[in-house]
Amino acid sequence: MNPDLLIGRLAFFARGLRHLLEGLSDSDARWRPPDGGWSILEIVCHLAVEDRDDFRVRLESLLKDPRKVWVPIDPEGRVQEQGFNEQNFQKALQQFEMERARNIAWLKTLGTAMWTEVHERAGKDPIRGGDLLASWVCHDALHLTQVANRLEKMAERDAPGFSTAYAR
Repeated sequence: MNPDLLIGRLAFFARGLRHLLEGLSDSDARWRPPDGGWSILEIVCHLAVEDRDDFRVRLESLLKDPRKVWVPIDPEGRVQEQGFNEQNFQKALQQFEMERARNIAWLKTLGTAMWTEVHERAGKDPIRGGDLLASWVCHDALHLTQVANRLEKMAERDAPGFSTAYAR
């Protein structure tokens, strides 16, 4: 595993997301496709919360005390409970960027962290520090796909009566 490469991808994603979403209106950021799913705003809020309360917290816990039990989280439930779609879009982007910058700085201090250290999870497969770091990068990519899907659906929405088949 190359932790520096993975950490670099985490940093790049935050910058890239900002550039991708620059100029997106608040109404488009809040828009949900008719077939369901999160809005772009909900995705951005989720990313910020995951950076703050999930990946960093769990990785830090694993590296400090692999035996410590992790507090359960409910990412799906938080979207509704915390009213993600009612947040300010620009502030949500800034919050994500701030959390990510803080985490990148922390990750860079780990040096030769014990990436093979294992945390045993009740009823689930064990997870190593390197698994968490790689999953963090993968999580970004999964949500980038989700954002791209929303932008695709908006193109279809904004061109009623026309086809987007040529793009496929």
